[in-house]
Amino acid sequence: MTNPFDNRSLAMSGPARDIMPVTPDDANNLTTAAVALYVEGAGAIAFVSASGDTRTVNVTDYTILPVGVVRVLVAFYAQGVLA
Repeated sequence: MTNPFDNRSLAMSGPARDIMPVTPDDANNLTTAAVALYVEGAGAIAFVSASGDTRTVNVTDYTILPVGVVRVLVAFYAQGVLA
């Protein structure tokens, strides 16, 4: 099978190569910076952006949060966060 992602540089505008569940952690960054977060359940989510700023955002169900994220903090309440 041919993989259209082979020999292709990644663009910040997507599409992503993969998606992974996020485990919140106040001390450690994600293994790879996320170009966005997908949140399945409504609530607040706290994170460190790619620019190093800490933010808390309220989201509704099934939200795509288009911001670079390096860390999702334990103080988040939204459920089903994927990067």
